[in-house]
Amino acid sequence: MIYENDNVKEAIRRVLGNLYNDRMFRIKRILGLTMRQQILPKEQWTEYEEDKFYLEPYLKEVIWGRKRWAKK
Repeated sequence: MIYENDNVKEAIRRVLGNLYNDRMFRIKRILGLTMRQQILPKEQWTEYEEDKFYLEPYLKEVIWGRKRWAKK
């Protein structure tokens, strides 16, 4: 199960279309593998150095905005 709190949901809403589509592809792929009780072939694994934290800038923006809003 994928847990998304309110901050993550808002960050996902702000992500550009192609990043959102890539995210949905990865989620669908892993859910399909899980349902078939299979593991992603090792040659398709993402190395940590190659991984992109695409959601992080959006998430930081959301958290910063909510903290700023709460201070008002």
